[in-house]
Amino acid sequence: MRKLVVTLAAALTLALLAAPAPAAPSGDGGFEEEGVLTVGTNLPAPGFWTGDDPDDISGGFEYGIALELAERLGRDDGVNVVNVSFDALVAGNAKGFDIALSQVTITKDRRKVVDFSTPYFNSDQGILVQQGTEVSDAEAAKGLQWGVQSATTAQTFLEDELKPDDEPQVYQETTQAFAALQADQVDAVLLDTTIVLAQASQSGSEFEVVGQFEVGEKYGAVLPKDSDLLKKVNKQLKAMKADGTIDALAEEFLAPEFGKDPADVPYLEI
Repeated sequence: MRKLVVTLAAALTLALLAAPAPAAPSGDGGFEEEGVLTVGTNLPAPGFWTGDDPDDISGGFEYGIALELAERLGRDDGVNVVNVSFDALVAGNAKGFDIALSQVTITKDRRKVVDFSTPYFNSDQGILVQQGTEVSDAEAAKGLQWGVQSATTAQTFLEDELKPDDEPQVYQETTQAFAALQADQVDAVLLDTTIVLAQASQSGSEFEVVGQFEVGEKYGAVLPKDSDLLKKVNKQLKAMKADGTIDALAEEFLAPEFGKDPADVPYLEI
């Protein structure tokens, strides 16, 4: 009996030694999947991601950044795109990705629940309206019925800075805000200038961007809090800015989508 027990114990030990190591837990700062960079984003996002579904992505500014990061980080099998809720992402509740690239503005409050990379893009807040609508100044803007995506810096700007006469209508997704504008349920939508320019330039669009507010926002990649990847991602993003990769991707994917230089959109002062 003793010999049998010893033999079984030895066999168990060998089996444990031969077993593969467990995968890194999701969201602990390790890669989600071997050989792949898993990237979260909130779709659709014209210009930044070409395609409305993770399986159909064929290009875009942030997708280009993701592909370049995957290569530079040694992820030989490329990028796996996952669609995530923007609300959950900025609240630190979204899981299942290594990094997220989703036009997320870096803020102090968001830093409390997620890690941000070094900035890779600058943006202000643009005013999207139906063609023919005039917004000449901040006073005119205050009289509009606004639509805005929830949990965005645009919502914070409306509530804390512009303070319109009527409470803004808040939507979980950008597509819902745009649909409300199309249906005359709101007079204007406030979102990052780059995002609304891309929306206005879509084929058949009846929208236009008539102004913007200067806020000096910067986009950063979102990583789980205390991610082990943060330093590696920052190193590669800085290199991509220094060697012109970021600028080249912006020229390839964003300039054609915007229809105009964001700097040419007039600024309104509060």
